[in-house]
Amino acid sequence: MARVIIPGISVSTGIAIGKAFFLNHNRMAHLPRLTVAEEAVAHEAERLAQAFLQAEGELAAARDKVPAELKEHRLIIDSHLMMLKDPKLRNAARAYITDMRLNAEWALEKALGDLEKTFGALDDVYIRERMQDVRFVIVKVQSHLIGQDKDLRSIEGRVIIMAHDLTPADTVELDVNKILGFATVQGGKTSHTGIMARTLGIPAMVGVADLESHVLEGDFVIIDGLSGRIVIDPDEDELTRYNELSAQFEDYTRRIIRECQLPAETSDGYRVQVLANIELLEEVAAVLDRGGEGIGLYRTEYSYLNRTDLPSEEELAEKYSDLVSIMSPRRVIFRTLDLGADKFIQSFGSLEEPNPALGMRAIRFCLRHPDLFRTQLRAVCRASAYGNASIMFPMISGLKELRRAKSLLRDAQDELRSEGIPFNEEMPVGIMVELPSAVMIAEFLADECDFFSIGTNDLIQYSVGIDRTNRHVSYLYQPLHPAVLRAIKHVTDAAHQAGIEVSLCGEVASDPFCVPIIMGMQVDSISLTPQAIPGIKRVIRQARMTDCRDLLREVLSCRTVGRVNRLVKETIFKRFPEELTFFASLLDNEEHGG
Repeated sequence: MARVIIPGISVSTGIAIGKAFFLNHNRMAHLPRLTVAEEAVAHEAERLAQAFLQAEGELAAARDKVPAELKEHRLIIDSHLMMLKDPKLRNAARAYITDMRLNAEWALEKALGDLEKTFGALDDVYIRERMQDVRFVIVKVQSHLIGQDKDLRSIEGRVIIMAHDLTPADTVELDVNKILGFATVQGGKTSHTGIMARTLGIPAMVGVADLESHVLEGDFVIIDGLSGRIVIDPDEDELTRYNELSAQFEDYTRRIIRECQLPAETSDGYRVQVLANIELLEEVAAVLDRGGEGIGLYRTEYSYLNRTDLPSEEELAEKYSDLVSIMSPRRVIFRTLDLGADKFIQSFGSLEEPNPALGMRAIRFCLRHPDLFRTQLRAVCRASAYGNASIMFPMISGLKELRRAKSLLRDAQDELRSEGIPFNEEMPVGIMVELPSAVMIAEFLADECDFFSIGTNDLIQYSVGIDRTNRHVSYLYQPLHPAVLRAIKHVTDAAHQAGIEVSLCGEVASDPFCVPIIMGMQVDSISLTPQAIPGIKRVIRQARMTDCRDLLREVLSCRTVGRVNRLVKETIFKRFPEELTFFASLLDNEEHGG
């Protein structure tokens, strides 16, 4: 095969070089499509039933192997088992066998196709995306029907895993010593594949649309997690270059990891807390190993997704308490549910919103559904008895929303107090500042908060009026836009004038071009993905606060984003050449939370 380069989304940095090993590759190409004799109909129906039973047994066995600390993975497998046991799809496939005398494989594929058409017609993006889970479980059934039950246990030697998607059931069977890296067609930054890869320190890419059409079993490939691409059949010069780059990156990584437990303090004594953004308990190990000083943003949405029911208070309280206990005495900030029509809870059906980003989401959704909100508030309060917990409300646009949310929090606390359930009476309460309206009244909001967390990803999009995932206008997503910098400065000053702390999270917190400017504003903490913590702490330790303030003054005098970018790059490249060789190259592909 001639050398080919295909793009993807880097979810775990590094470089992997080796042979491709496919799971369920070209399943459709091997799917038999036959009409059977009348006397064979009963046999095909039995084959279908047995394949479902075998798939159920396989998933149940995988679920039982999930360790206690990976409860979320077990929940995903449980949801897949529920899909397998749902009779609708199985009955539809059986009808194709009996009515049209199709073989089991073809009948099941046609039934799945019918369901995909139904899902595809829905306006709710999140519900449409759940079709990926349905297709995954049906792939398991089909693999038993056609005798292609190849899995991770059949790996010999060290390989790079290629798959349409990897699920918790797949990764339970993972032998880390045999895996050089991952690449999948499906998935995003927050998929369990990406989280697992980052936790294990294995290079990984997801969203590789052309993977199955370009890569063949046994191909020699390079996963370039620095620039977000896969190189197929590299030539000798490219292979040499990547081997050298891999060695340099590993050496750089070892050095920053050795230093990552040192405080993030400038050479002239200014200290900043470096916290982590996470969504799963299993990420805590990576936070601590990489020098995180606490959790600045715990995304609570994950407990509500990939399931048909709502989590109970007991389930949430146990999960939250475990996190707080493990991190104690370090701080854990719980962001309340930030869900909307783009990622909706199945129990609430579909909201037909033309623009979900400007619709019923985050705190608006929670205030519309106070019973759901009350369950989460009680769970967070109960967890506060076990360590250093804080709570913050996302997408606050004005005082009315903040006061209503705080009122519901007080009601939950009153209930717990009357029931004799312990909680921290002084638990800090803060908000995410991510809307221009919140920026403009920051001094009013600060009077009623214990802290601010500036969510730069949404703040930039709402300030400039663009969706950065829209390729037609994504060029306008500029973290160093003068309006954005002035907004952050205004919020930081308002917080400090009110005597409260201000944190900053999102892409800006992970960007070595932005961090010195943010330091100049004297933020109290930054919160970023665990993987980025060592590099950013090193940047902070090599900086001087006097230089950061000088750079901030120059930047604030610039009238255009182009001028700001040129000024910052000239300054930062001179100051941190080694960091930018590797660390800054990740920014075009990584999508940090916040």
